[in-house]
Amino acid sequence: MYQSFYTGALGAGSCMAKMSVISNNISNINNDGFRPKTAAFSNLLEFNLNDSEDAVTELMSGNGVRMQRTYTTYETLPVTTTNSEYDYAIGQDNAFFMVQDPGTGEITYTRNGHFHLGEMEDGFYLTTDAGKLVLDQYQKPIKAEVPEMKNEEEEDEDYDSDELEETPEDAPRVSLYTFSNPSRLLSTDSNEVVPPEGMEPILVEKPKLTQKALEVSGTELAKEMVRMIECQRAYSYALKMVVTADEIESTINSLRG
Repeated sequence: MYQSFYTGALGAGSCMAKMSVISNNISNINNDGFRPKTAAFSNLLEFNLNDSEDAVTELMSGNGVRMQRTYTTYETLPVTTTNSEYDYAIGQDNAFFMVQDPGTGEITYTRNGHFHLGEMEDGFYLTTDAGKLVLDQYQKPIKAEVPEMKNEEEEDEDYDSDELEETPEDAPRVSLYTFSNPSRLLSTDSNEVVPPEGMEPILVEKPKLTQKALEVSGTELAKEMVRMIECQRAYSYALKMVVTADEIESTINSLRG
């Protein structure tokens, strides 16, 4: 009987953990480039049965389920057009911008291409909303050239088509990086990801970027609401199991008395 009580309690706890994942997805519905997470559960009974006979684990057969992990996919999402010259939308799967915290030097990765010009001691650099530096194909901060303001007459006098030069191919540019196993990337609190130890970034040779555009959030409200209803019902059924097990135990104890 204690087993039934414990199984129901585990089910209720797992539903609460899944509800936290769903609520996080919904709260980020307006965040550009956000990728929703999906909760994955493991059956504790199957886990023990599939283990070796001599294995020593803390899992007991018949104890219900637990949330094993959350996973995220990084496929291309629809984009929305903006009027900002420094907005970039990624047009390929499993690709990220590399950004660096100027204070700590920590490098993280994001698909949110909403960038700005941030003023530093030696000039202006391309930065994120959080002030992190956007890195180029050489993993160096991208320094932006801010043109001086001129009136229309000065612009007409200085303009000479023969003096225009094409941008060299090796010039610093906004670049993308990918990984051999993107499903192992670890999420941070700032809608960014970091690779596990030993996984190195791979430069995308021909990145697909759309300027003056941004990827929308990947959260689908209808899908998350359906998951929320399912989770609420599962939670109520798990609690009923706990209550029923408690009532049966009380009845047995009264008969003994």
